[in-house]
Amino acid sequence: MSDQAAAQFNIHDAKTNLSRIIERVEHGEEIIISRAGRPVAKVIPLAGRVQRSARGSLRGQLGLAPDWDSDAVNESITTEFDAS
Repeated sequence: MSDQAAAQFNIHDAKTNLSRIIERVEHGEEIIISRAGRPVAKVIPLAGRVQRSARGSLRGQLGLAPDWDSDAVNESITTEFDAS
Protein backbone atom coordinates (compact mmCIF):
# COMPACT_ATOMS: atom_id res chain seq x y z
CA MET A 1 0.00 0.00 0.00
CA SER A 2 2.54 2.59 1.06
CA ASP A 3 6.31 2.84 1.03
CA GLN A 4 6.45 3.17 4.83
CA ALA A 5 6.78 0.18 7.15
CA ALA A 6 3.52 -0.92 8.77
CA ALA A 7 2.94 0.15 12.38
CA GLN A 8 3.39 -2.67 14.88
CA PHE A 9 1.49 -3.34 18.12
CA ASN A 10 1.86 -6.15 20.63
CA ILE A 11 -1.34 -8.05 21.43
CA HIS A 12 -2.00 -6.26 24.72
CA ASP A 13 -1.65 -2.81 23.11
CA ALA A 14 -3.77 -3.93 20.16
CA LYS A 15 -6.60 -4.98 22.48
CA THR A 16 -6.33 -1.74 24.42
CA ASN A 17 -6.25 0.46 21.28
CA LEU A 18 -8.46 -1.52 18.91
CA SER A 19 -10.70 1.45 18.03
CA ARG A 20 -7.68 3.61 17.17
CA ILE A 21 -6.11 0.81 15.14
CA ILE A 22 -9.33 0.32 13.15
CA GLU A 23 -9.52 4.06 12.50
CA ARG A 24 -5.95 4.06 11.17
CA VAL A 25 -6.73 1.06 8.94
CA GLU A 26 -9.84 2.83 7.62
CA HIS A 27 -7.51 5.60 6.46
CA GLY A 28 -5.44 3.11 4.45
CA GLU A 29 -2.74 2.14 6.94
CA GLU A 30 -1.60 -1.45 7.51
CA ILE A 31 -1.03 -2.60 11.10
CA ILE A 32 1.02 -5.59 12.27
CA ILE A 33 0.05 -7.41 15.49
CA SER A 34 2.92 -9.19 17.29
CA ARG A 35 3.23 -11.74 20.06
CA ALA A 36 6.52 -11.69 21.97
CA GLY A 37 8.01 -9.47 19.25
CA ARG A 38 7.11 -11.90 16.46
CA PRO A 39 4.56 -10.70 13.86
CA VAL A 40 1.50 -12.96 13.82
CA ALA A 41 -1.22 -10.94 12.04
CA LYS A 42 -1.70 -8.03 9.66
CA VAL A 43 -4.75 -5.76 9.72
CA ILE A 44 -5.36 -4.25 6.29
CA PRO A 45 -8.17 -2.17 4.80
CA LEU A 46 -10.86 -4.00 2.85
CA ALA A 47 -11.66 -2.91 -0.67
CA GLY A 48 -14.46 -0.37 -0.68
CA ARG A 49 -17.97 -1.29 -1.72
CA VAL A 50 -19.70 0.45 -4.56
CA GLN A 51 -22.49 2.60 -3.18
CA ARG A 52 -25.40 2.71 -5.59
CA SER A 53 -28.41 4.51 -4.28
CA ALA A 54 -30.76 4.52 -7.24
CA ARG A 55 -31.44 3.21 -10.72
CA GLY A 56 -29.25 4.91 -13.29
CA SER A 57 -26.36 5.47 -10.89
CA LEU A 58 -23.93 4.05 -13.47
CA ARG A 59 -25.21 6.31 -16.27
CA GLY A 60 -22.31 7.54 -18.36
CA GLN A 61 -19.87 5.01 -16.89
CA LEU A 62 -20.67 1.99 -19.07
CA GLY A 63 -20.28 1.67 -22.79
CA LEU A 64 -21.99 -0.78 -25.14
CA ALA A 65 -20.82 -1.80 -28.57
CA PRO A 66 -23.20 -0.67 -31.33
CA ASP A 67 -24.02 -4.30 -32.18
CA TRP A 68 -24.43 -5.52 -28.57
CA ASP A 69 -27.90 -6.93 -29.25
CA SER A 70 -27.48 -8.10 -32.84
CA ASP A 71 -28.53 -11.56 -34.01
CA ALA A 72 -24.87 -12.50 -34.64
CA VAL A 73 -23.82 -11.60 -31.09
CA ASN A 74 -26.81 -13.44 -29.58
CA GLU A 75 -26.06 -16.55 -31.66
CA SER A 76 -22.39 -16.41 -30.61
CA ILE A 77 -23.36 -16.25 -26.94
CA THR A 78 -25.84 -19.07 -27.35
CA THR A 79 -23.16 -21.22 -29.01
CA GLU A 80 -20.61 -20.52 -26.28
CA PHE A 81 -23.04 -21.37 -23.47
CA ASP A 82 -24.81 -24.27 -25.16
CA ALA A 83 -25.04 -27.05 -22.59
CA SER A 84 -25.82 -29.86 -25.05
